[in-house]
Amino acid sequence: MRKLTFAVSAALVVCAAVPAFAQGRAKHYTNSLAPYVVSPQAIVDRMLEMADLKPGETLYDLGSGDGRILITAVQRFRAKAVGIEISDALVDSTNTRIVKFGLQNEAKVIHADFLQVDLSPADVVTMYLATDANETLRPILEKCLKPGARVVSHDYAVPNWKPKLVDKEVPEAKGHVIYLYQISKKK
Repeated sequence: MRKLTFAVSAALVVCAAVPAFAQGRAKHYTNSLAPYVVSPQAIVDRMLEMADLKPGETLYDLGSGDGRILITAVQRFRAKAVGIEISDALVDSTNTRIVKFGLQNEAKVIHADFLQVDLSPADVVTMYLATDANETLRPILEKCLKPGARVVSHDYAVPNWKPKLVDKEVPEAKGHVIYLYQISKKK
């Protein structure tokens, strides 16, 4: 088994201070704009395919819920995976599933507010958040993610970003939309 060699801090934002507009509102955003809604497995598969997730890359799932994106990223794509989840119960149950599958060297879930976590190690970020949350996250993603990093959003666009690809045709999940974005070079 590969050893999980990337460092993640659950309590600190290393990439930069949290933008002023997000301070004090972070708890509100993660609780009200990231409700627990399960993504169908067909959507998870397509999100990771669209991201062109490669073996050894690092994926961060914001609001990781039951961990299905993390587990799929490790099992199917041989990536490293970090979930950020605010619910104690979901963190515990997902970490238990990760151990049950023997994936603890490649995947983990951090109990944290995703607005407070350093996202700079991510090659791919996945999210199923409301448009307002995406808008709040946008400047953090722009500042923290390296050029070439991909952001995949289920059902909700990131305001003021032009998607590289939009998929509305996942046969097993009619009515869902997946947006793929790629971080460009810093100006």
